[in-house]
Amino acid sequence: MKLGRANLEEFGATLLEMGEADRNIVIVTSDSRGSGKLGPFAKALAKHVVEVGVAEQSLVGVAAGLASTGKWVFAVSPACFLTTRGLEQIKNDVAYSDNPVNVIGISAGVSYGALGSTHHSLHDYAALRPINNISIIAPADNFETRAAIHAAAASLEPVYIRFGKRPMPHLQDTDTTSHDGFEIGKAITLATGSDVTFVATGEPVQQAVQAQALLEAEGISCGVISMHTVKPLDEAALLAAARDSRVIVTVEEHSIFGGLGGACAEVLMQACADTRFAIVGLPDEYTVTGSQAEIFEHYGITPQGLAGTAKAMLAIDEQRIQVE
Repeated sequence: MKLGRANLEEFGATLLEMGEADRNIVIVTSDSRGSGKLGPFAKALAKHVVEVGVAEQSLVGVAAGLASTGKWVFAVSPACFLTTRGLEQIKNDVAYSDNPVNVIGISAGVSYGALGSTHHSLHDYAALRPINNISIIAPADNFETRAAIHAAAASLEPVYIRFGKRPMPHLQDTDTTSHDGFEIGKAITLATGSDVTFVATGEPVQQAVQAQALLEAEGISCGVISMHTVKPLDEAALLAAARDSRVIVTVEEHSIFGGLGGACAEVLMQACADTRFAIVGLPDEYTVTGSQAEIFEHYGITPQGLAGTAKAMLAIDEQRIQVE
C-alpha cells in the first residue's frame, strides 16, 4: 500500500482548497490551528478563522451561531476535550438547534500517545451516538478524509468527524483528489470473505486490511468493510456480511463500550443474525502509556492480533458446527 499523508494534513489541505473556492467557509478553533494543520488556511484566509482560545464550550457556541447565519462552519479542537467540555453545546446548540456545524475532533483515539488517558478520546462515539441529528464519521485514509469533508459541507446537517495524526496508506485504488463514490452512511467494502469479515472504522482499517492478507495467505477467506460512518450505520452492509461470513470482528480506536462494536451488536442481535461476533478496541481500563503503535500492539489492534482474534472465533464456530 502506498503511504499517503496524515488524514489531519489531508483535512487541512482540503479545507484550504474549499475556502479559496467558496469564501462562505469559516473555521472556529480553540488554540488548535497548529495541531489541526490549519496554518496554511489561516495564512491565506485569515479573516475566515475565528480563534476562541482554550474554551471548547465557546468554540461550539460560536460555531453554531455562525452556522445559523448561513456560514459553512468547521469547529476544530482536540477530540478528547471537544466531546467532553463541549458536549452540552454539541447536543443543544448544534444538534437540537439543527445548526449544520462540522464538528472536527483532531488527534483522536490514542493519537496523543504518551500524554495518556487524559488526552485520549475513547468515548466520543459513545457520547455522541445517543444524540439525535448528528452523524459520526471516522475516515480511514486520505480519500475518505477528503470525501468526508466535501460530503459533510454539502449535507447542511450536523456532523462529527475525527482524525488521527499519523500518515495513512492509500487503502483503495481511487483518485485521492476525488470525492466520488463516498456517501455518509454507506460503508465501503474493500474485500469480501466467506469465513470472516472485519468491520473497521478510522485508522484501524489499515490493520484490518493487513490482517486480511495474513489470513488469506493461510487459506482463510476474509473480507474487510470500512465502516467510515459510525452513525448512521450502514445496516445493510453489516447484515450482508453477517449472512456471507461465519464470523464478524469489529475494529475501532475507541472503548469496546458504546462505539462501532456496540452499534453493530445492536443491529445483529435485533436481526437474530446467525454469526460469531467479536469486538476489538480498548478495554475498560486506563490505557498503558506509550505511542499509538505501542498501545495498539498491547491491545491486539495489529495485523497479527486481529488475525489471531479471527482464528479464535473461527475455532469457536467450528466447535459449534461439530456439536450440531
